Amino acid sequence: MAELTDSEINAAIERGHIAQQTEPRADAVRYDKRNSRIIVDLTNGCTFAFPPRVAQGLEAATDEDLAAVEILGAGYGLHWEALDVDLSIPGLLAGLFGTKAYMARRAGQAKSPAKAAAARENGRKGGRPRKHA
Repeated sequence: MAELTDSEINAAIERGHIAQQTEPRADAVRYDKRNSRIIVDLTNGCTFAFPPRVAQGLEAATDEDLAAVEILGAGYGLHWEALDVDLSIPGLLAGLFGTKAYMARRAGQAKSPAKAAAARENGRKGGRPRKHA
């Protein structure tokens, strides 16, 4: 295992202090049952809310499960013990509500007039076009 020097340790501590002051962190979190939203108060005074049905692992959670949310690691993440779900605050703010594969599946489920029109047109032509090797 590599040994760290005092200067490397001090630099890492300084980066941590800068991150605490500049990166968004959770200060408080709660589940709003009436509006079906997870509400996160950030240390910078902003508030962020999202519907639990869009987050991986929270889609079918009960109100009681959703209300049992905890803040992790100096406000860096959210944790639901009973559901074994962890979500990062920077990820949530970037619109990442799960793993890459989960987000890709959710994108494929999106509904829009353009997608519906394309599906109808492909149906008239005999279905989805074949991929060529």
